[in-house]
Amino acid sequence: MSFQALQLNLGKWSWCVMHHVLRSTTVNSRRCMSGVVDPPDMSPPIPVYEDRSSDEPMETKRARLLYQSRKRGMTENGLLLSTFAARYLNKLTDTQLHMYDTLINKPTNDWEIYYWITGTKATPEQYDNEIMDMLKKHTRNEDQEVRLQQPSLPDLSA
Repeated sequence: MSFQALQLNLGKWSWCVMHHVLRSTTVNSRRCMSGVVDPPDMSPPIPVYEDRSSDEPMETKRARLLYQSRKRGMTENGLLLSTFAARYLNKLTDTQLHMYDTLINKPTNDWEIYYWITGTKATPEQYDNEIMDMLKKHTRNEDQEVRLQQPSLPDLSA
C-alpha cells in the first residue's frame, strides 16, 4: 500500500503513522486519537543572553538595539519594536537601555514579547518595568498613527 493510500485510509491517524514509520519512535496513541501530535523539538538551540552593558559603548549599544528592534523574524514585533526604537531609543538612559536590551533579547520566544506588550498575557515580574509600560502605551497607539512599515533608518553618511 502506498503512503498516500495509507494516509487516506487512516484519516487523522495518518500523521501518527507517518511519524511512527519515518521516525521509528513510539507513538502516543492518546495524543494521536485527539489529533494533537507533539513531535520532538528539532529547532536549533537559542544562544544564552549575554549582558553587554558593562563594556559596550553607548553609541554601539543604541545601534545594536536599533538593528535588533527591526530584525525580529516576526513582522508584528518588527513593526512595534522598530517604531518604538525610532521614537524613544535616543532618549533612553543607560539604565533604560539595559532594561530594553534585556526585554528584547533575553526571552527566547518573540511571541511571548508580543503577548506581553499587547496585554494578551501578564508580563513576568522580571520584565515588568518602565520600559514595558512605555512599550505597552506605544502598542496601544492612542494617537492612531499609521504603522504599516518600519521607519526609515537615519542617514549616517553626513
